Amino acid sequence: MNGIEYLLSNINNINGIGLKTANLLKKKNINSIFDLLWNLPRDFVDRSTIYKINELEIGKIQTLKVLVKKYNFPRVRNLPNRVICEDDTGKIDCVFFNSYEGYIKKILPINHEITISGKINFFNKRYQIVNPTHISTDENSIKKIQSKYALTEGITEKKYQKIINDVLKNLPDLNEWLSKDILKKFGNITWKNSIIELHNPQNFKKKGNFLNRLIFDEILCNFLINSRVRSKIKKFKKIKKKFNDIPLKSVVKKIGYQLTKDQLKSINEINIDLKSDSKMFRLLQGDVGSGKTIVSLIACLNVIQSKFQTAFMAPTEILARQHFKLAEKVFDKDIKIKLLTGKTDFKERKIILNDLLNGKINLLIGTHSLFQEKIMYKNLGLIVIDEQHKFGVKQRKKLSDKAGKNCDVLVMSATPIPRTMIMTIYGDMDTSIIKTKPKNRKEIKTYSKNEKNINEIIKFVSKQIKNGNQVFWVCPLIEESKKVDHQSSIKRYEVLKKIFTNKVGLLHGGIENIEKEKILSNFLRKKIDIIVSTTVIEVGIDFPNANLIVIENANKFGLSQLHQLRGRVGRGSKESFCILMFKSNLSQNARKRIKILKSSNDGFKISEEDMKLRGYGDLLGYKQSGIKNFRLADPIQNEHLFSLAENEIKRIERSNESLKKYLPLLKLYDRADILNDII
Repeated sequence: MNGIEYLLSNINNINGIGLKTANLLKKKNINSIFDLLWNLPRDFVDRSTIYKINELEIGKIQTLKVLVKKYNFPRVRNLPNRVICEDDTGKIDCVFFNSYEGYIKKILPINHEITISGKINFFNKRYQIVNPTHISTDENSIKKIQSKYALTEGITEKKYQKIINDVLKNLPDLNEWLSKDILKKFGNITWKNSIIELHNPQNFKKKGNFLNRLIFDEILCNFLINSRVRSKIKKFKKIKKKFNDIPLKSVVKKIGYQLTKDQLKSINEINIDLKSDSKMFRLLQGDVGSGKTIVSLIACLNVIQSKFQTAFMAPTEILARQHFKLAEKVFDKDIKIKLLTGKTDFKERKIILNDLLNGKINLLIGTHSLFQEKIMYKNLGLIVIDEQHKFGVKQRKKLSDKAGKNCDVLVMSATPIPRTMIMTIYGDMDTSIIKTKPKNRKEIKTYSKNEKNINEIIKFVSKQIKNGNQVFWVCPLIEESKKVDHQSSIKRYEVLKKIFTNKVGLLHGGIENIEKEKILSNFLRKKIDIIVSTTVIEVGIDFPNANLIVIENANKFGLSQLHQLRGRVGRGSKESFCILMFKSNLSQNARKRIKILKSSNDGFKISEEDMKLRGYGDLLGYKQSGIKNFRLADPIQNEHLFSLAENEIKRIERSNESLKKYLPLLKLYDRADILNDII
């Protein structure tokens, strides 16, 4: 068994781990020896100092050397066994529950000097240690500083220490995967020694070469995969698209406003990709309301002019319909656009599939159904994927392959994230960013209100409805919770529908998709004026008439999530508002979040601040493929290491270096399966 095989082998291979212990560890998702190494110390215990009994502190774990004087083994059931010990300053009881007399006499023989360690208590005017964790005649075996781990019930600290120490002692020497120049930056420390230092209790909360080395390994592993996906896609040779700027001029004329510099720059970057003989795999990232959809539709028109078909995939049916209506508005009549969703009836669906295969449809808009096996395109040249942030590297690559060799891919995201996060999550793609918003978009005025002022807020809602506007009212929970004092969407709905009769709809994750689409459709057609909702209204839908959003318990949301929610209004030309409701006694962080949101409408600035406050793991609000694999790396705290890894990837790409020497790294960090799919 080589080093990598050993590290990835089952924990049952560790001496002293039987089936019972293995099952207990697996409850903590520790399945392999490598997993065990990443159950990191959460604290340390200092047993190195020997204390006298009169120096003991209640509640602390301390070590002392005592003389065993007397046993007290009661004959009454359930009473603990006691061993009275002493030194020249006082007495202490060693108390044992569920331990047999023979065992106690063996480890604590009368008139012997013994070193013991455990948590100090005080009972009946005397110090005591209940079930001492360490007992030995050899004080040097106890006098240590030891790492403290989060343990599952059934595994003692002593047993776990023995397991982890055995593993660290048997760590294999792995062939080095880092280049000499990079290794030098980390003091030439090996992976093995870095892991040993990581578990060294004296390094608890310390930073150094050992930690930076391991963080860099994680980042490099992620970037290697992204780089290989990127290069693999670039190797696909496709037919170059040929078009002029007539579609751009036509769309600008129809929308009635000038495109921003960022929009024009993004269009130019996309056009360069479309006209090249390498397959486009590009992310179009922009803040809410920045005009990504218009840019993507212009790309569709350019591809259609090149005699190719295009497909536009949206995450929901209502969003697909919205894109369909916009396309009908900005496209000329001779361009054939069709909508395909779950509601498309069988007869119409059959006609669409036939026309698609025969090349009679130029643009097909729909949901995931666009890429079902039965759907065949005559000559698909571009697919646009809207709001598909849940797709990881592997899924995006598969979709690109399925689309065909001449098909370019454009992915859109309305979640502004810092550059280090883009490199990590979307590093397999080229990136275009739209930061500035069209001039016709007004900034949303943001206010914070204590929930005690609910009547004042309802009056403002009433005023907006009388002026012909519509309102979103967002609550964190579906139902009331006894444990968490949040306003539920159902309860708020019941209150509001009594005030605004027949004008209120309710949305939450528990509602079926068909019913959800119906409610949103009624809102879009102004059959209802208020939607009470959980965060299901977060993504992408344009409701030009909605100009007010009320967010209850705003302090319970992250900054980026609040910004995304706020972006559901202000989509039209009307003055728009966001009211952040909160309870009294806000935490300092909650106050900071609300203050930042009130002072800025810039999603990129807000996401940077959000990462500083909450950390990258919570920024997106969902499990992101790749990013959650990081155990140590943080895109804010370790920005310099991300930049170093980016430069190293560029060097590897320039030199066309084989990934063979990096295979151990990729296997260890569970990325080799992706590599196998793309080699």
